[in-house]
Amino acid sequence: MSDNNFDLVVIGAGPGGYVAAIRAAQLGLSVACVEKRGSLGGTCLNIGCIPSKALLQSSHHYEMAAEEFAAHGIKTGKLGLDLPAMMARKDKVVEGLTKGVDLLFRKNKVTRVDGAATLIDAETVAVRGGDGREVETLKAENILIATGSESTPLKGVPIDEKRIVTSTGALALGKVPKRLIVIGAGIIGLEMGSVWRRLGAEVTVLEFLDRILPGMDAEIAKQTQRILARQGMKFRLAQRVTGAKATASGVTVTAEPVAGGEAETFKADIVLVAVGRRPHTEGLGLEKVGVETDAHGFVPVDSDFQTNIPGIFAIGDVIGGAMLAHKAEDEGVAVAETLAGEAAHVNYDAIPGVVYTWPEVAVVGQTEEQLKEAGTAYRVGKFPFTANSRARSNADTDGLVKVLADAGTDALLGVHIVGPSAGDLIQEAVVAMEFGGSAEDLARSSHGHPGLAEAVKEAALAVHGRPIHI
Repeated sequence: MSDNNFDLVVIGAGPGGYVAAIRAAQLGLSVACVEKRGSLGGTCLNIGCIPSKALLQSSHHYEMAAEEFAAHGIKTGKLGLDLPAMMARKDKVVEGLTKGVDLLFRKNKVTRVDGAATLIDAETVAVRGGDGREVETLKAENILIATGSESTPLKGVPIDEKRIVTSTGALALGKVPKRLIVIGAGIIGLEMGSVWRRLGAEVTVLEFLDRILPGMDAEIAKQTQRILARQGMKFRLAQRVTGAKATASGVTVTAEPVAGGEAETFKADIVLVAVGRRPHTEGLGLEKVGVETDAHGFVPVDSDFQTNIPGIFAIGDVIGGAMLAHKAEDEGVAVAETLAGEAAHVNYDAIPGVVYTWPEVAVVGQTEEQLKEAGTAYRVGKFPFTANSRARSNADTDGLVKVLADAGTDALLGVHIVGPSAGDLIQEAVVAMEFGGSAEDLARSSHGHPGLAEAVKEAALAVHGRPIHI
């Protein structure tokens, strides 16, 4: 096999792409991964999940020092913010992890190819450098599209990444804005809004729907809104943003009630547009080789993640569904294992979603609204963190655990948590659901005391009306 012939060429080195490449190489396939960004890891690692979590952690420490340490008997004196140092730490975290992916490529003998990929046919990928010149041509028995997504624009709100920013700009602000408007009350909007509110910004969230966190369990979303509002975040729901104009001194945003009514003007130093993400397929040449896309630009695939063109596969944000890094990783592994002749699957009913505000929000499975719509008979058990001894000891008592189980079989249908470390707590529910577990299984499993996870056990006990500590 020549140097430019591979069993698999992966386009995109984000979580889905690089994991697929590594797993395929582990299984003995010759693999190349093409990435047009200067560093590996995709949006998630470079300008998404990882830098945002670094800033969320730093800003959480800052707020704790400013407002919570005194209750623990810790005197801090006058507190100061070194934003450049905070940003430098964030950048160092990103740099270390991107270099780690590069090391994994070398360790697993994945060929890294820098440049922008274009499909020539079902077996050929042309790679071009930043100047547009073709660098090299790769031949492949199989091609995997893992190009991810990009921020969805909003009509009348021109992005300049200075005054009107996407999450990319919001991760790199040079100073704390006095007033920040967030358009969109989804995960990205709430997380980035939390970062800058903790650091001193007055944050107002404008949302088209009449609720935050669309798609999540309504009770959990309502609890989350109450908690974030107590922290100082302001919400204006059912608002249609009609325009935004940036000047040297700030931004003016206009919005009107979705139900109709008089328009209102909002002033801010910075506006964050976080209304969703769309698949990134520009320049791939999909239409040239006949790869179908739907009306929204997503690439339809079959149960093996193969497109309508044999030998061309797609995973991650570009195929739709939950736009989550770990979902893309699971899909990438499934493609690699399928190509190697192994059995593979992705259980979409057991993929967790996490919002890294504080408290965190974590969910897996179906919501109450979905169960009602489907006519599914279910039982519900709830347990508040105010009754959990570890949460009380930590002074982190906001939120609750909610367990939904089938009324007949007791099978876990959904678990929803808003509370401290919810993103870690949800994993026992994920494992239980992956193995077909029941509420009774969670209830009868021993949980270390005192621990936050006891709230999960108690909520499972509550499904059958027998919680101990409430």
